Amino acid sequence: MTPDAKKLIFFISFAAVIAGGAASFASPAPEPSLSEKDQEMARKERELEEKLEREAAPRISGKIQETMDSGSYTYVLLADGEKKTWVAMPQMKVVVGQELIFNCNNEMVNFTSRSLNRTFDRIYFCEPPAKQIGGEKDGIMAGKVSAGSAGAVAAPAERIKVDKAAGANAYTVEELYSKRGELDNKAVAVKGKVVKFSAGIMGKNWIHVQDGSGDAKKRTNNLVVTSQDTAKVGDTVTVNGTLKADKDFGSGYKYDVIVEEAAIK
Repeated sequence: MTPDAKKLIFFISFAAVIAGGAASFASPAPEPSLSEKDQEMARKERELEEKLEREAAPRISGKIQETMDSGSYTYVLLADGEKKTWVAMPQMKVVVGQELIFNCNNEMVNFTSRSLNRTFDRIYFCEPPAKQIGGEKDGIMAGKVSAGSAGAVAAPAERIKVDKAAGANAYTVEELYSKRGELDNKAVAVKGKVVKFSAGIMGKNWIHVQDGSGDAKKRTNNLVVTSQDTAKVGDTVTVNGTLKADKDFGSGYKYDVIVEEAAIK
């Protein structure tokens, strides 16, 4: 074979290799762009957040058909068409015919009020109404009233008696209120019964704990705790966290005492 023929064969082979390599780098079927993936993920996150909000605080509304006060609570029977719902809230002045709107999920089944000598098949223990229509406070919206220490309502602690936690930094619920100035920003431990649990609000779980100490009328019997841990209503738990005194989250969410970033055992 002549040198020119060898050169021709070499160039033909080299061209074939280049063509095959180019074919191997041909673009595959287009995948969704990063921005499309981000948009889909954001949509799913929004849907999940909306679902958690609906589950955490479903809307309860209706016109007052019946009302009564007992202890530090006002009980109202709300009628929304054929649907009737009992709600208990911090004591306040309301009138029959007034419309109230709540965002609340703290439902109690077969709850017996000893002060009223009455059993409710179903009743919700709620913070002050998100809105009132009619009456002296017509139009008041959430955030205009405190949803903190004075507004954070859990089911009444009836016959709750939990022994104090062990340790040098252990306190009762009442002691946390009475010593909140000296305990501000300090680690504390408290043992009590879970009377309310709300998940996934502002990125935290909100747990209400009572141990039988304190005064319901003075709002010193109920401790609000924030945590990434979970608990069930009725559980007896030990809380270890940092006490914050006069904590103001804004929008009316102000607490005389709250324990944050708590571990729940």
